[in-house]
Amino acid sequence: MKRVLLALLLLLVLLTGCGGSGPTTITVFAASSLTDVMAELATRYGQTHRGVTVQASYGGSQELAAELKQGQPADVLVTADTASMDAIARLVERRRIIAHNTMTIAVAPGNPLHVKSVADLAGPRLRVALGAPNTPSGRYAQELFAKAGVTVVPKSEEIDVRTVLTQVRTGQADAGIVYVTDIASAGAAAASVPVPAAQNVIATYPAAVVRKTADEDSATTFVTWLTSPEATAILRTYGFQ
Repeated sequence: MKRVLLALLLLLVLLTGCGGSGPTTITVFAASSLTDVMAELATRYGQTHRGVTVQASYGGSQELAAELKQGQPADVLVTADTASMDAIARLVERRRIIAHNTMTIAVAPGNPLHVKSVADLAGPRLRVALGAPNTPSGRYAQELFAKAGVTVVPKSEEIDVRTVLTQVRTGQADAGIVYVTDIASAGAAAASVPVPAAQNVIATYPAAVVRKTADEDSATTFVTWLTSPEATAILRTYGFQ
């Protein structure tokens, strides 16, 4: 009888151990320019990976990097440039490039001030919003200006690119440098003046696993999936390269 009870107890322990770890939540810190596409990526991932939920928190890449330095918990970081990721290289691992982007000039619908080029942004009467110098969009904007050989004095310098777009959408700025993908999110509230390829810059989006993640396997699997054909197709539908 004792042997039977011991056998049943052992079986119960084995079954309990094989019951799985239950639902998993992956916390992703993502650059603000990924707001729309990451929502769809998260939904699709949850549909194809049962029991896994992707919860995203958005902000300027430099803000997210600073939060990780301060000990804020996260499993995955996706930035809009390599510089922000490099700044916290010791806090992340297994980095992968998941997408690229380019820049454009955001203006009011119909382009009432007739902005035609990057050089026009140097006009003294034009109110220009840019990303702050420590933001990816701010650095990319300065690269554009250097290629165009112009100096632009901004009306405001914002903490992330979506705030730059908001300045234009609400009429607080006449123009701003944003990502091509941001214009799609603005709908009819903003228009775009293309930047010639010779003057444009390529924005690079790396994703990495946070070293202090509570679930390294789940975080690694998600980062790997972001480079899959399925994820790449979604990124492309939102204008990412």
